[in-house]
Amino acid sequence: MSIDLSSLVPYFSDLRAGRPLAVLTGAGVSAESGLPTFRGAGGLWEGQRAEDLATPGAFARDPVRVWRFYEWRREKVRAARPNDAHLALARLEGVLPRMTLITQNVDGLHQAAGSRRPIELHGNILRDRCSGCGTVTAAAPTPFATLPPRCSRCSELLRPDVVWFGEVLPAASWHEAETAAEGSAVFLVAGTSSVVAPASTLGLLAARSGAHLFEINPEATPIAPLAEGVFRTSASEVLSAIATALGAR
Repeated sequence: MSIDLSSLVPYFSDLRAGRPLAVLTGAGVSAESGLPTFRGAGGLWEGQRAEDLATPGAFARDPVRVWRFYEWRREKVRAARPNDAHLALARLEGVLPRMTLITQNVDGLHQAAGSRRPIELHGNILRDRCSGCGTVTAAAPTPFATLPPRCSRCSELLRPDVVWFGEVLPAASWHEAETAAEGSAVFLVAGTSSVVAPASTLGLLAARSGAHLFEINPEATPIAPLAEGVFRTSASEVLSAIATALGAR
């Protein structure tokens, strides 16, 4: 499929010369690797919405059920592989002097594709965090033998190192993402519904700061009216085309 990049091409020389590019990715990017988005028809687990399980209240009420849900998700993440969208973004990092990748995804596929330092706004499902002492460790490659798991240091409950609904984003990550949005010359919003705050405000912040905003998503989202250009197809197709056009191998 041929992708018409004519709306973006005028800014390519500036990006090659060092003007900053920022990219925000959402669940739609990882959906192409077979990971569910939880915002479509398949967004249920054992009859419950993911949004009702991924909360501090749900964990307090039934940590075993929440952990069963996350072990199921981890199994899918461990089996997933980066797709062409992840790979294209890693390729772009190799040719653009200033590029910041911001992701709402928690699956680590950007790192697996070769991206060096994505800003993980919502954490990473392949890490554990102690709800007591706060120690963060890499998750074991296999499911826990007993649920709910406990911290080996203080014996308090472990939880996935992700941001649940109702929780505040990590301050350092959010500040870094805001700074990148405000300072970007071009801002790409790829594969996100643009409805989950505060990440959904980054495109607005970039546009208000003078960035050229582009949306890559099969369906229109609330950010679309602010976009200078939209691409109504998959992120893998568009990002691959951009990377090739910019000479990223």
